[in-house]
Amino acid sequence: MNAVHFGAGNIGRGFIGCLLYESGYNTCFVDVNGDVVDLLNEKKQYKVQLANETNEVMSVKNVHAINSLRDPDLVVEAVANADLVTAAVGPNILPLIAGLLANGLKKRLSLSKKPLTIIACENMIGGSAFLKEKIYEQLHEEEKLLFDIHFNFPNAAVDRIVPNQTNDDKLAVTVEPFYEWIVDESEIRGENPPIKGVKFVQDLQPFIERKLFTVNTGHAVVAYFGYLAGFRSMHEALADGKIKKLTENVLGETSKYLTTKYSFDEQAHNKYVQKIIDRFANPFISDDTTRVGRSPMRKLKSNDRLVRPATQYAKMFEETPIYLAKGIASALHYDYLEDPEAKEIQEAIQQKGIAFAIETFTGIKADTDLFKTVYEQYKEMAKK
Repeated sequence: MNAVHFGAGNIGRGFIGCLLYESGYNTCFVDVNGDVVDLLNEKKQYKVQLANETNEVMSVKNVHAINSLRDPDLVVEAVANADLVTAAVGPNILPLIAGLLANGLKKRLSLSKKPLTIIACENMIGGSAFLKEKIYEQLHEEEKLLFDIHFNFPNAAVDRIVPNQTNDDKLAVTVEPFYEWIVDESEIRGENPPIKGVKFVQDLQPFIERKLFTVNTGHAVVAYFGYLAGFRSMHEALADGKIKKLTENVLGETSKYLTTKYSFDEQAHNKYVQKIIDRFANPFISDDTTRVGRSPMRKLKSNDRLVRPATQYAKMFEETPIYLAKGIASALHYDYLEDPEAKEIQEAIQQKGIAFAIETFTGIKADTDLFKTVYEQYKEMAKK
């Protein structure tokens, strides 16, 4: 079996590529990093190490790579002959790979009518649907009808911490032991692609929100609370009792929303939350609060990890989630000026005030109790 995976970064190699190898695929990585592409073609394998007490190392074999800038025709050929296509390039890059994918899928239709599944493994809601939308922008109406018949774009939820790292072996990757890859099988016509470790579900939305409002929300608030308290690393921040308690209270609010909306078993969900917190505290993963907290403008958007659970909670229970409000306020205080988005937020606050910044960057309306609470929490933090 042949898989084409767009994105040969640490997540691509350490998470998706690893599972593809364990599932028996020969994997072709597509990337623009010439050094990584050349090394993959030279070695045909790389090592993945687990960040735990065992430091277990596995070799991922049967791999090669294509530089999409240098050899786009080879990418088209690889997609045309693939048994599975995946991507882990980042939400902003998905539109940039859509053209090559469109051409590859067109060529595939000229060669055979064998169905194909394309999965965007991104840290976003509706990643595959978004990629499909960008691919379809390249098509005529007749081509869209054919694509609808022969190609699947199931959305997915993915979760594995792969921290920033510098290794002597440029292909080696260190990852946490935990991973989760959930795919919406209701969007697949025919058989599910054989991928070891993937959970196929009929309704992805509960798992998308569970992951986003537990893992992403929790990760963000540990980073912002930790940064403001002067901690550089995530595990050091969580070793602080106050920050751990704040994080647990934030996730207590998201848990109340999730278990009410989706009827998750409360005991099982509480165990899931504790597992997530333990992952953040893993001392074998060296992860900076500034890396996890980067791009606060994106994290503060109305449909993302901080504001959306807060607004949904307020709407569902008609009460203000005080700890989520604290998390939003801490993100607005994030003043790491090497981060362009943090710099832009701080400049807006200095020039136009915090009320302007709250409404502009979060979309929370000024006449709501949530707005007032975020404002008050911001002011309270400013005193300290």
